Amino acid sequence: MSESTLQDRAAGAIMGAIVGDALGLGPHWYYDLEEMHRDYGTWITGYTDPRPGRYHAGLKAGQLSQAGFILKLLLFSLVERGGYDEADFCRRLDEELLPLLDGTPVSGPGGYTSQSIRELWRQRVQQKLPWGKTGGDADTTEAIERTLALAVRYARSPAQLAAAITGNTVLTQTDAAVVSMTVAFGAVLGLLVQGHALNSHLSGKLMRLVNKGELPFHHITSENLQPPRPGDPDPPKAGRFASPDALLTPSYMAEAAADPEIRIEPAWKVSIVYGMPCAIYHQLPAAYYLAARFRDDFESAVLHAVNGGGQNQSRAILTGALVGAQVGLSRIPQRFIDGLEESATLCRLATSLAGQIKAGGREG
Repeated sequence: MSESTLQDRAAGAIMGAIVGDALGLGPHWYYDLEEMHRDYGTWITGYTDPRPGRYHAGLKAGQLSQAGFILKLLLFSLVERGGYDEADFCRRLDEELLPLLDGTPVSGPGGYTSQSIRELWRQRVQQKLPWGKTGGDADTTEAIERTLALAVRYARSPAQLAAAITGNTVLTQTDAAVVSMTVAFGAVLGLLVQGHALNSHLSGKLMRLVNKGELPFHHITSENLQPPRPGDPDPPKAGRFASPDALLTPSYMAEAAADPEIRIEPAWKVSIVYGMPCAIYHQLPAAYYLAARFRDDFESAVLHAVNGGGQNQSRAILTGALVGAQVGLSRIPQRFIDGLEESATLCRLATSLAGQIKAGGREG
């Protein structure tokens, strides 16, 4: 892949996530779809103002939620430091986010503070715990929503990608399954930035990285998930996630999206098939499905993510990143870029981060 194409995909992943965040701001967390349709019509097509009395009330169309605010902090850190500097990112959270919070849900930038960040505030501000002792047990995609920037930065370096995402995730979420699924999403996004397709073969490529020791997942199967042979030793488990199953999910979703005998119509009903709630095990299958089904159509992907209701903001962030990496920034409809508040700054951050990636080889 040419350097310009690689960087276009990388910037597309970042801006795709940001667009998804802003699209979800108004219609966030409607579990009653009839109510959402009364407030926003039967098909949301762009940025909307949050309704009074609902999540993010008082913000305006095109602004970012707190997830977008935190992603922007990490982008600034990555761009200014030339790579992931955990101490610098933690300092930014201490100085630019935590003082704006009070430990309650309806507070802080974006008008709503998620469970893992509320727990972070309690442990860091109230209990004065050091970084590294601040993680909680939230089973959500909140870490993915920021560490996708690390996946882009280290797209060509799977081992660095996994280490950076693991370290950043456990700052706020320590459940082993959540961390493994978060790292797996980053590994998928990294391959898409490189130009690999989100299809039934992608998980095999991820498993080959496991076999080479570049992704830290424990597994005992051989090629094509065949059982171990008699006498084969148990592979080492130290420093590895319990299983590679999180790496297998995307290809199953891609296969479902491509199978003519498996249809989710309209596609926004993926939220009903896989579940509307916030938990990571509801969000990832839906995002992978939409990103595979609409791999060349950014607008359809993110709009179906948003129109599915429930935790549609996270669904749109994840879907936007995955499809943005496939189509590139150049093929994200301009109206989505123009409608963002601070669009010039956000695009500059995305393109600057993309410029740090080496097109010709892996990080040294």
